[in-house]
Amino acid sequence: MASEEQDKPTKKKKGKLSSEAYENKLAELQTELVKLQEWVKLKGLKVVVVFEGRDAAGKGGVIKRITEKLNPRVCRIVALDKPTERERTQWYFQRYVSHLPAAGEIVLFDRSWYNRAGVERVMGFCTDEQYDEFMRTCPEFERMLQRSGIILLKYWFSVSDEVQEKRFSERINTPMKRWKFSPMDLESRSRWKEYSEAKDKMFAYTDTKESPWWVVEADNKKRARLNCISHLLSSIPYEAISYDTIDLPEINKEGYVRAPLESQSFVPDVTEEL
Repeated sequence: MASEEQDKPTKKKKGKLSSEAYENKLAELQTELVKLQEWVKLKGLKVVVVFEGRDAAGKGGVIKRITEKLNPRVCRIVALDKPTERERTQWYFQRYVSHLPAAGEIVLFDRSWYNRAGVERVMGFCTDEQYDEFMRTCPEFERMLQRSGIILLKYWFSVSDEVQEKRFSERINTPMKRWKFSPMDLESRSRWKEYSEAKDKMFAYTDTKESPWWVVEADNKKRARLNCISHLLSSIPYEAISYDTIDLPEINKEGYVRAPLESQSFVPDVTEEL
């Protein structure tokens, strides 16, 4: 399998998507996501979505748009930090299993067990034996999840080195985004070839018929978000549920005396001068 950057020259570059077209389509898709959420609750479905890819490829952006209008009690994000000393002695998949969904839940993994096939492999954070064992075990682990009734989707966000460099520079020079840049981002740039080879080998072992990798072309963030969410919705059959008619009761204020406003502390209104 060719590495992702080798594929880029053959891709036809798409034009810029207008903000209006993007916002309209996103609102449409987010409405459908709410319908999906309610269907998952009603039917007791268990959904796991894995987001992997290059640093600055836009995984966080699409996750944010997916969860933006959803109930955090139904759809939650799992973004684990590096393992603790205790977790390093556990079965590798153990720390992820504890975050899997119960009935009626959707879990979005912002990076996942595939850390072992990517950053751990490239940076030497695991041994060759641990890496080989992961490659052998991962497809069976995912089949176990699916046999247990979990709906599993895996997305790989592909970004060119030129676009990644632009986004890294923006993170470095924008105060609100500076926290996103880490020493590991520098390593990912200096080891681009190694990460490409690791990704190719990971696909060779884990891009299975039962649990395929879906590649999201992510040089254009807006298109990537819309394409990924559309595919997610098309991958899980759902129906819009009917809600009962609700009549709001009248408020009975008889006998209630509000406490004096002077006795309360109010947040200062900083908008008066705007």
